[in-house]
Amino acid sequence: MSTSLMYLLLRQVLQMLSQLARDGGAKDVEILVRRHQVAVLRRQVHRPGGR
Repeated sequence: MSTSLMYLLLRQVLQMLSQLARDGGAKDVEILVRRHQVAVLRRQVHRPGGR
């Protein structure tokens, strides 16, 4: 139990530190990459026909 708690805390701390280290340009690039990933995933979704 304590190992998983320590893992979660360490993960949160590292995530906060990485966000502080990023500059605005890196965030803009990440947003563009995420938007592209969403667009690709939307094309892969098979929607039911409207008959």
